[in-house]
Amino acid sequence: MSDAPLENPTPAARRGGVSRRGLFGLAGAGVAVAGLGAAAGVLASGEQTPTPAVDTSAPVPFRGPHQAGIVTPAQDRMHFVAFDVTTRDRAELVRLLRDWTAAAERMTAGREAAEGGAVGGPKDAPPADTGEALDLPASALTLTIGFGPSLFDDRFGLAERRPEALIDLPRFPRDDLDPRRGGGDICVQACSNDPQVAVHAIRNLARIGFGKVSVRWSQLGFGRTSATSTSQVTPRNLFGFKDGTNNLKAEDPAALAQHVWVTEGPEWMVGGTYLVARRIRMHIEIWDRTSLAEQEDIVGRAKGSGAPLGQRDEFDQVDPHVRGAGGMPLVADDSHIRLASENLAGARILRRGYNFTDGSDGFGHLDAGLFFVCFNRDSRTQFVPMQRALSTHDRMMEYLEHTGSGHFACPPGLVDGGFWGERLFS
Repeated sequence: MSDAPLENPTPAARRGGVSRRGLFGLAGAGVAVAGLGAAAGVLASGEQTPTPAVDTSAPVPFRGPHQAGIVTPAQDRMHFVAFDVTTRDRAELVRLLRDWTAAAERMTAGREAAEGGAVGGPKDAPPADTGEALDLPASALTLTIGFGPSLFDDRFGLAERRPEALIDLPRFPRDDLDPRRGGGDICVQACSNDPQVAVHAIRNLARIGFGKVSVRWSQLGFGRTSATSTSQVTPRNLFGFKDGTNNLKAEDPAALAQHVWVTEGPEWMVGGTYLVARRIRMHIEIWDRTSLAEQEDIVGRAKGSGAPLGQRDEFDQVDPHVRGAGGMPLVADDSHIRLASENLAGARILRRGYNFTDGSDGFGHLDAGLFFVCFNRDSRTQFVPMQRALSTHDRMMEYLEHTGSGHFACPPGLVDGGFWGERLFS
């Protein structure tokens, strides 16, 4: 975790209104969704002013120089899935990627996954769309695809096309990884302002892929835990602290070019990025019995305002030299934000994670935490050293358990007529 996995809810979008079919024309006109929560002031008490109403139902353009769902203003809900490819036929896999692209473009525009959809096809055949998103707006749905290291074996002739940066992530200190919650040949991240729209998208991609791919693992998320646009207020994680205060923002293209977008390596990845996914269980019952003073000392921020200890505003710089009455630094050497800010040698990441609650563990404890997602240009020099420092020295690790992990190469966006993975397989 970091200022990074744990540094930085809005209600889901209202249902109803314009139908999904009716919104298709808006996508062609290039209407982009506004971020959840427009700019809001922060009161002296740390409480945020009410945000003006924004349209969270409009579609996000599917095609462009970069895939949607990366710097798109973070939506409120997420459904992430990793697939294993079961076919060994390269041509069949390419056909699936074409079919997925067509369905993804339709669904992000507010349409059904296929022509005829849920009720317009033959009565004696399975519907071409599962139907649970009928009459729901597009809800800013984005679908982002990535390819895992395991895809680049000898099945499809891709071994020589594997980027050097697409490493198998190392096992970090204190990891307790469940093999059923990691890896995968292909990932798809669905983000939306309506959970049903996101689940519908993943369900239909899995349906289309039947016999060619199988679901390896998946994760539902709610309540974004980072802001990816200056139009958004900083949200809070399940520990109650503002999360992702210093995150990269869409309005800073120079920083994105430096830290997120790939500029060298295989041609098919130039303009793309690398996605890291980590399922982080938070032992919230233990945290809830920890004093406020200790919580703030562990994080290095005031719980109310989000300001670094010794500062007044959430966005003030961390000052390691500010000392308390006893002469000790207010921001401890092993605090979360101190480690996150001092161990990256200037490297940064774009965080895009979500809270999750997956029932209980059978011992009366909630299985809840942070589904951490980040995008960076090279995980070897950005995410890996950051996580290694945090997992070794961060006092917050006492309350955390990393149970799942994945690393995927996300190619650049699509030109007109292109399909997911076209540059990889060409």
